[in-house]
Amino acid sequence: MNLVDRFLKYVKFDTQSDELTNLTPSTPGQMVFAEQLRKELKDMGLSDISLDDNGYLMATLPSNCDKEVPTVGFIAHLDTAPDMSGHNVKPRVVSNYDGGKIVLNEKENIVLDPAQFPELKDFVGQDLIVTDGTTLLGADDKAGVAEIISAVEYFQEHPELKHGDIRIAFNPDEEIGKGAHLFDVKKFGAKWAYTMDGGYPGELEYENFNAASAKVTFTGLNVHPGAAKHKMLNSIRVATQFAVMIPRWETPEHTEGYEGFYHLISFEGTVEKTVLTYIVRDHDRARFESRKRELEHLCHKINCEFPGCASIEIKDQYYNMREKIEPVMHIVEVAEKAMKNTGVTPIIQPIRGGTDGAQLSFKGLPCPNIYAGGMNMHGRFEYVSTAAMEKAMLTIVEICKIVADEAK
Repeated sequence: MNLVDRFLKYVKFDTQSDELTNLTPSTPGQMVFAEQLRKELKDMGLSDISLDDNGYLMATLPSNCDKEVPTVGFIAHLDTAPDMSGHNVKPRVVSNYDGGKIVLNEKENIVLDPAQFPELKDFVGQDLIVTDGTTLLGADDKAGVAEIISAVEYFQEHPELKHGDIRIAFNPDEEIGKGAHLFDVKKFGAKWAYTMDGGYPGELEYENFNAASAKVTFTGLNVHPGAAKHKMLNSIRVATQFAVMIPRWETPEHTEGYEGFYHLISFEGTVEKTVLTYIVRDHDRARFESRKRELEHLCHKINCEFPGCASIEIKDQYYNMREKIEPVMHIVEVAEKAMKNTGVTPIIQPIRGGTDGAQLSFKGLPCPNIYAGGMNMHGRFEYVSTAAMEKAMLTIVEICKIVADEAK
């Protein structure tokens, strides 16, 4: 099966994750997909295939070298984002893209427009896979899954290419921040690994945000508004007062590069109780800690005016993997060289987000992130270039070749 056909097959599996179920995997569709992949890997003749009850699938393509070569791993996630439906995905290939508007859904007037998404111009002349505008596509991260399996198949079809043991893994629930929680690093057994989960061709990332969630709860007092003077405490109004205390220029829509932010992602309330949910992000660990303290300080200020009204719960989610990658920077250099060998210019930049690789790096498996090719991820305008997927797949092949060539 070729790479594109494999990807078109995979995106039809509904694997949207759900953080509210408190299960692993969080949705049954992920396990259905994992079972299908296990069968495919078995049919390919891979060894050490395992699929545990939590939806973590691992396998090995054994070494064909007569010398000792470090075991390298490649990882992608099974789930798609809960931001938009992944049910009944209808992918379509736009051949030889001409640089103009792409009508995704004529009936609903959904158009993928380069005026809104200028990166489209970078893919003129290439074949693009798009949606029908009613779902996401799922290139995040089924492009990564397809690329990894296709790279393994490429080695099987080219036995003259030398490589060490190649470990592959597919995990659930990356999109809800739980993808690495139950990942068994010892069982995986790789010296280092790469997540195939980036976007634009050439992306190579070994820095990410430090991340935390913050839930701020405001408790009010509701009485009849006609008799409310000096009695009522409207938690919605107090919560709104808190929200505007956070500088608006320190929000996602006003930041870029290494700049961190506070992001209000949920506001639910009544007069008696309102809950604000934030995510807190910063690449710098000291600034990250400062941001958390600032939220606590703002709660204190609210309580000075409205005693006992506000409470806050902050939970760290993941940390910047840079501190774990820098001592083994050769693994980034290998990926950089592999990209150049495929004709792709490496784009080394910080991730303005998170990755399973961050948590895995802190669990003892250094794990930079490599592009998989998906663009406009998590929404109806998602697309992927088949040429970008091919280059990503060949990057995997080149990494394994380089590691084998450089082994003593």
